[in-house]
Amino acid sequence: MVSFLILTALYFLPSIIGRDKRDAMGVFLVNLFLGWTLIGWVVAFLWACASDRPVYVQYAPAGIARFCSHCGTPAAPVVQCCGSCGARV
Repeated sequence: MVSFLILTALYFLPSIIGRDKRDAMGVFLVNLFLGWTLIGWVVAFLWACASDRPVYVQYAPAGIARFCSHCGTPAAPVVQCCGSCGARV
């Protein structure tokens, strides 16, 4: 039973590593459906280890516009949460 749990954790290692990525669902699906092949597991593992693309934030003078600190989209000065990702502005 212990060896089954260890093998399951090893199989889903790319999904565990990539759980905080923007494409976490994609990593999980590749790992779930193609992880049984060695190539699918390696692809999911490399995708989970790769860094996310940087989000470029535009400069705006203070008081005129606010931007989401998580995704970088412009937000109205009166909102508390981002309309794109739902994070606090």
